[in-house]
Amino acid sequence: MVFYTELGKTDTEWAGKSYAEIQDLAATDGSVLIIPVGSIEQHGPHLPVATDTLLVDAVAHAGAELASPEVPVLVTPPVWSGFSPHHLSFGGTLSLNFENLRNVLEEIAMTGLENGFDAVLFLNGHGGNAALIDAAVSTVGQQTEAEVLATTYFQLATDEVMEIRESERGGMAHGGEFETSLMLHLRDDLVGSATEMAANPWDEHYEWSGQDLLEGGVLSVYRPFKDYSESGAIGEPSLANAEKGERIYDAIREEFSALLVAVHEHNTQ
Repeated sequence: MVFYTELGKTDTEWAGKSYAEIQDLAATDGSVLIIPVGSIEQHGPHLPVATDTLLVDAVAHAGAELASPEVPVLVTPPVWSGFSPHHLSFGGTLSLNFENLRNVLEEIAMTGLENGFDAVLFLNGHGGNAALIDAAVSTVGQQTEAEVLATTYFQLATDEVMEIRESERGGMAHGGEFETSLMLHLRDDLVGSATEMAANPWDEHYEWSGQDLLEGGVLSVYRPFKDYSESGAIGEPSLANAEKGERIYDAIREEFSALLVAVHEHNTQ
Protein backbone atom coordinates (compact mmCIF):
# COMPACT_ATOMS: atom_id res chain seq x y z
CA MET A 1 0.00 0.00 0.00
CA VAL A 2 1.67 3.20 -1.15
CA PHE A 3 1.42 5.75 1.66
CA TYR A 4 -0.33 8.94 0.54
CA THR A 5 1.28 9.02 -2.89
CA GLU A 6 -0.37 8.88 -6.28
CA LEU A 7 1.79 6.11 -7.70
CA GLY A 8 -1.07 3.62 -7.63
CA LYS A 9 -0.80 -0.11 -6.99
CA THR A 10 2.60 -1.52 -7.87
CA ASP A 11 3.94 -5.03 -8.46
CA THR A 12 6.37 -4.54 -5.58
CA GLU A 13 3.70 -3.75 -2.98
CA TRP A 14 3.69 -6.23 -0.07
CA ALA A 15 0.26 -5.08 1.15
CA GLY A 16 -1.38 -5.78 -2.21
CA LYS A 17 -0.19 -9.40 -2.42
CA SER A 18 -1.72 -12.57 -1.06
CA TYR A 19 0.34 -14.60 1.40
CA ALA A 20 1.00 -17.19 -1.31
CA GLU A 21 2.30 -14.55 -3.71
CA ILE A 22 4.60 -13.15 -1.01
CA GLN A 23 6.03 -16.56 -0.18
CA ASP A 24 6.51 -17.47 -3.84
CA LEU A 25 8.45 -14.27 -4.50
CA ALA A 26 10.48 -14.63 -1.29
CA ALA A 27 11.48 -18.15 -2.34
CA THR A 28 13.01 -16.80 -5.56
CA ASP A 29 16.80 -16.79 -5.47
CA GLY A 30 18.23 -13.46 -4.33
CA SER A 31 14.94 -12.03 -3.07
CA VAL A 32 14.99 -8.68 -1.24
CA LEU A 33 12.58 -7.20 1.29
CA ILE A 34 12.52 -3.40 1.72
CA ILE A 35 11.23 -1.78 4.92
CA PRO A 36 10.80 2.01 4.51
CA VAL A 37 11.11 3.94 7.78
CA GLY A 38 9.88 7.51 8.00
CA SER A 39 8.55 9.85 10.68
CA ILE A 40 5.64 12.09 11.56
CA GLU A 41 7.19 15.39 12.56
CA GLN A 42 6.97 19.07 11.85
CA HIS A 43 8.64 20.31 8.65
CA GLY A 44 8.00 24.01 8.99
CA PRO A 45 4.82 25.87 8.02
CA HIS A 46 4.84 24.78 4.37
CA LEU A 47 5.24 20.98 4.45
CA PRO A 48 3.08 18.21 5.95
CA VAL A 49 4.20 16.34 9.04
CA ALA A 50 4.24 13.11 6.99
CA THR A 51 6.94 14.43 4.63
CA ASP A 52 9.62 11.93 5.63
CA THR A 53 7.24 8.96 5.35
CA LEU A 54 5.79 10.14 2.05
CA LEU A 55 9.19 10.58 0.48
CA VAL A 56 10.87 7.41 1.72
CA ASP A 57 7.86 5.33 0.70
CA ALA A 58 7.84 6.85 -2.78
CA VAL A 59 11.58 6.26 -3.24
CA ALA A 60 11.29 2.68 -1.98
CA HIS A 61 8.60 1.82 -4.52
CA ALA A 62 10.22 3.74 -7.37
CA GLY A 63 13.58 2.02 -6.93
CA ALA A 64 11.97 -1.38 -6.43
CA GLU A 65 9.81 -1.00 -9.54
CA LEU A 66 12.82 -0.01 -11.61
CA ALA A 67 14.81 -3.01 -10.34
CA SER A 68 11.94 -5.52 -10.35
CA PRO A 69 12.40 -6.93 -13.86
CA GLU A 70 15.72 -8.25 -12.57
CA VAL A 71 15.21 -8.38 -8.80
CA PRO A 72 12.51 -10.28 -6.85
CA VAL A 73 11.66 -7.49 -4.40
CA LEU A 74 8.78 -6.36 -2.20
CA VAL A 75 8.23 -3.18 -0.18
CA THR A 76 6.40 -3.36 3.15
CA PRO A 77 4.02 -0.61 4.23
CA PRO A 78 6.14 2.18 5.72
CA VAL A 79 6.94 2.42 9.39
CA TRP A 80 5.41 5.87 9.71
CA SER A 81 6.53 6.91 13.20
CA GLY A 82 10.22 7.55 13.76
CA PHE A 83 12.48 8.71 16.57
CA SER A 84 11.82 12.47 16.73
CA PRO A 85 12.10 13.79 20.31
CA HIS A 86 13.98 16.88 19.09
CA HIS A 87 10.90 18.04 17.14
CA LEU A 88 8.28 17.64 19.87
CA SER A 89 8.36 21.25 21.05
CA PHE A 90 6.90 22.46 17.74
CA GLY A 91 3.83 20.24 17.96
CA GLY A 92 2.44 17.95 15.27
CA THR A 93 5.10 15.33 15.97
CA LEU A 94 4.45 11.68 16.86
CA SER A 95 7.51 9.87 18.14
CA LEU A 96 8.38 6.44 19.46
CA ASN A 97 11.18 6.11 21.97
CA PHE A 98 14.45 4.54 20.86
CA GLU A 99 13.93 1.04 22.24
CA ASN A 100 10.32 0.79 21.11
CA LEU A 101 11.12 1.76 17.54
CA ARG A 102 14.12 -0.55 17.40
CA ASN A 103 11.92 -3.40 18.65
CA VAL A 104 9.29 -2.59 16.00
CA LEU A 105 11.90 -2.69 13.24
CA GLU A 106 13.41 -5.92 14.54
CA GLU A 107 10.03 -7.64 14.69
CA ILE A 108 8.91 -6.45 11.26
CA ALA A 109 12.20 -7.60 9.76
CA MET A 110 12.24 -10.98 11.48
CA THR A 111 8.63 -11.82 10.67
CA GLY A 112 9.12 -10.65 7.09
CA LEU A 113 12.20 -12.83 6.75
CA GLU A 114 10.21 -15.86 7.93
CA ASN A 115 8.67 -15.88 4.45
CA GLY A 116 12.05 -16.83 2.99
CA PHE A 117 13.66 -13.61 1.74
CA ASP A 118 17.42 -13.72 1.21
CA ALA A 119 17.97 -10.10 2.24
CA VAL A 120 16.20 -7.30 4.09
CA LEU A 121 17.01 -3.63 3.61
CA PHE A 122 15.82 -0.82 5.86
CA LEU A 123 15.36 2.36 3.81
CA ASN A 124 15.52 5.36 6.13
CA GLY A 125 13.85 8.69 5.47
CA HIS A 126 14.62 10.66 8.66
CA GLY A 127 18.02 11.71 9.97
CA GLY A 128 17.02 11.07 13.57
CA ASN A 129 16.45 7.39 12.75
CA ALA A 130 19.91 6.72 11.37
CA ALA A 131 21.73 5.54 14.50
CA LEU A 132 18.74 3.48 15.58
CA ILE A 133 18.47 1.74 12.21
CA ASP A 134 22.19 1.02 12.21
CA ALA A 135 21.66 -0.66 15.59
CA ALA A 136 18.75 -2.69 14.18
CA VAL A 137 20.97 -3.94 11.34
CA SER A 138 23.25 -5.48 13.94
CA THR A 139 20.54 -6.89 16.20
CA VAL A 140 18.55 -8.38 13.31
CA GLY A 141 21.73 -9.61 11.65
CA GLN A 142 22.61 -11.63 14.75
CA GLN A 143 19.29 -13.45 14.56
CA THR A 144 19.17 -14.48 10.91
CA GLU A 145 21.25 -15.97 8.11
CA ALA A 146 19.70 -13.50 5.66
CA GLU A 147 21.71 -10.43 4.72
CA VAL A 148 20.61 -7.31 6.64
CA LEU A 149 21.33 -3.84 5.27
CA ALA A 150 20.27 -0.22 5.65
CA THR A 151 20.68 3.09 3.85
CA THR A 152 19.24 6.59 4.06
CA TYR A 153 17.61 7.63 0.79
CA PHE A 154 18.78 11.26 0.80
CA GLN A 155 22.40 10.12 1.04
CA LEU A 156 22.06 8.26 -2.25
CA ALA A 157 23.08 9.99 -5.50
CA THR A 158 24.58 12.94 -3.63
CA ASP A 159 26.95 13.81 -6.50
CA GLU A 160 24.05 14.10 -8.92
CA VAL A 161 21.94 16.08 -6.46
CA MET A 162 24.83 18.47 -5.77
CA GLU A 163 24.81 19.32 -9.49
CA ILE A 164 21.05 19.96 -9.42
CA ARG A 165 20.90 22.16 -6.33
CA GLU A 166 20.93 25.96 -6.48
CA SER A 167 21.37 26.61 -2.77
CA GLU A 168 24.68 26.85 -0.99
CA ARG A 169 25.66 24.33 1.70
CA GLY A 170 22.92 24.28 4.32
CA GLY A 171 20.15 25.03 1.82
CA MET A 172 19.10 21.40 1.62
CA ALA A 173 18.48 20.96 5.32
CA HIS A 174 15.20 20.17 7.13
CA GLY A 175 12.26 21.38 5.01
CA GLY A 176 14.65 23.14 2.63
CA GLU A 177 15.30 23.03 -1.12
CA PHE A 178 15.65 19.23 -1.27
CA GLU A 179 12.53 18.02 0.57
CA THR A 180 10.34 20.86 -0.70
CA SER A 181 11.32 20.14 -4.33
CA LEU A 182 10.55 16.44 -3.93
CA MET A 183 7.18 17.21 -2.35
CA LEU A 184 6.34 19.66 -5.15
CA HIS A 185 7.06 16.87 -7.63
CA LEU A 186 5.20 14.08 -5.79
CA ARG A 187 2.46 15.81 -3.75
CA ASP A 188 2.21 19.49 -4.59
CA ASP A 189 -1.29 19.50 -3.11
CA LEU A 190 0.29 19.18 0.35
CA VAL A 191 2.82 22.00 -0.06
CA GLY A 192 2.04 25.46 1.30
CA SER A 193 2.39 28.72 -0.57
CA ALA A 194 5.62 30.62 -1.10
CA THR A 195 4.64 33.00 1.69
CA GLU A 196 4.61 30.05 4.11
CA MET A 197 8.15 28.94 3.26
CA ALA A 198 9.80 30.53 6.26
CA ALA A 199 13.13 28.94 7.15
CA ASN A 200 16.28 29.78 9.04
CA PRO A 201 19.73 29.31 7.52
CA TRP A 202 21.72 26.36 8.78
CA ASP A 203 23.73 27.45 11.80
CA GLU A 204 25.60 24.76 13.72
CA HIS A 205 28.52 25.73 15.94
CA TYR A 206 30.64 22.67 15.03
CA GLU A 207 31.68 22.41 11.39
CA TRP A 208 32.27 18.66 11.90
CA SER A 209 28.56 18.04 12.52
CA GLY A 210 27.58 18.45 8.87
CA GLN A 211 25.92 21.09 6.73
CA ASP A 212 22.65 19.69 5.40
CA LEU A 213 20.94 16.45 4.35
CA LEU A 214 23.63 15.68 1.79
CA GLU A 215 26.54 16.25 4.16
CA GLY A 216 25.89 14.50 7.45
CA GLY A 217 29.25 15.18 9.04
CA VAL A 218 31.30 13.10 11.47
CA LEU A 219 30.09 14.64 14.73
CA SER A 220 26.73 13.91 16.37
CA VAL A 221 25.17 16.69 18.46
CA TYR A 222 21.81 16.71 20.24
CA ARG A 223 19.86 19.96 20.27
CA PRO A 224 16.12 20.66 20.44
CA PHE A 225 15.09 21.79 16.98
CA LYS A 226 14.00 25.19 18.28
CA ASP A 227 17.69 25.91 18.81
CA TYR A 228 18.10 25.79 15.03
CA SER A 229 14.93 27.37 13.68
CA GLU A 230 12.06 29.62 14.69
CA SER A 231 9.78 28.17 12.01
CA GLY A 232 10.87 24.52 12.20
CA ALA A 233 12.44 24.61 8.72
CA ILE A 234 16.10 25.11 7.83
CA GLY A 235 17.57 25.91 4.44
CA GLU A 236 16.23 27.43 1.23
CA PRO A 237 12.71 26.15 0.47
CA SER A 238 12.16 29.24 -1.69
CA LEU A 239 14.55 27.73 -4.28
CA ALA A 240 12.45 24.56 -4.60
CA ASN A 241 10.43 23.67 -7.67
CA ALA A 242 8.76 20.58 -9.11
CA GLU A 243 11.14 20.21 -12.06
CA LYS A 244 14.09 20.13 -9.71
CA GLY A 245 12.22 17.63 -7.54
CA GLU A 246 11.69 15.34 -10.51
CA ARG A 247 15.39 15.41 -11.38
CA ILE A 248 16.37 14.65 -7.77
CA TYR A 249 13.79 11.87 -7.58
CA ASP A 250 15.00 10.26 -10.81
CA ALA A 251 18.63 10.34 -9.68
CA ILE A 252 17.85 8.73 -6.33
CA ARG A 253 15.56 6.15 -7.95
CA GLU A 254 18.35 5.10 -10.34
CA GLU A 255 20.88 4.82 -7.52
CA PHE A 256 18.57 2.88 -5.23
CA SER A 257 17.65 0.52 -8.08
CA ALA A 258 21.36 -0.11 -8.71
CA LEU A 259 21.83 -0.90 -5.03
CA LEU A 260 18.97 -3.40 -5.12
CA VAL A 261 20.47 -5.13 -8.16
CA ALA A 262 23.80 -5.39 -6.33
CA VAL A 263 22.13 -6.85 -3.22
CA HIS A 264 20.25 -9.36 -5.38
CA GLU A 265 23.37 -10.44 -7.24
CA HIS A 266 25.34 -10.84 -4.00
CA ASN A 267 22.64 -13.09 -2.53
CA THR A 268 22.01 -15.23 -5.61
CA GLN A 269 23.35 -18.75 -5.27
